[in-house]
Amino acid sequence: MTTAAGRRLTVNQVLALVALALGILALFGNPYRGHRVSVDTRELATIVGREVDHVTPAELAGWIIAGDTDYRLIDLRSPEEFTRYHIPTAENVPIAQLADYPLARNEKIVLYSEGGIHSAQAWFLLKARRYPGAYILRGGLEGWNDEVLHPAPPAPGPPREMAAFERAVQVSRFFGGAPRSAADTLAGVAAPAFAPAPAPTTARAPAAPVSPAGPKKKAKKEGC
Repeated sequence: MTTAAGRRLTVNQVLALVALALGILALFGNPYRGHRVSVDTRELATIVGREVDHVTPAELAGWIIAGDTDYRLIDLRSPEEFTRYHIPTAENVPIAQLADYPLARNEKIVLYSEGGIHSAQAWFLLKARRYPGAYILRGGLEGWNDEVLHPAPPAPGPPREMAAFERAVQVSRFFGGAPRSAADTLAGVAAPAFAPAPAPTTARAPAAPVSPAGPKKKAKKEGC
């Protein structure tokens, strides 16, 4: 049975599509006129191949719960979509405005959109402009909905898997979500659609794994 997660393009597939689009644009025109960029294709291929260019929804949830401040979370959707729902700590920067948005080059920047196309485009733009700390939220807002707000219970298995799911349930409730039932999971029912959610609770929840992608303390900002 095909699940919603299975239908989504992987980050690497999205990046490959964007790389093809950028190659076409290099021949027929540049949509970011007035902003000269250069792309080190070998470097980008290495980053994509090693999958060091992404942050998982669980990692991001862990940072938010822990109160980390060493990252910038950028929501690339429209202001209307952002108002309806956004991940806590996010800043709304529609992709057309990203080139002129004040971001420091030594910041850890996590990009997300509904799925993956816009975040991949934004990632390429920042990498081309020499922002070393650009990352993509794996699965975008759909991944956040599936994995953080409405996690699915695992099939019966080792106790450690059930313990991990219990932690995921607490994280889900922290963000105003609710886990899916085992019956819905078996039937392939997708996670509920987004709705305006309450602010995260102040109750403590077990932190999700934290990525080693960036420093623990907030670095001194440099000029853009």
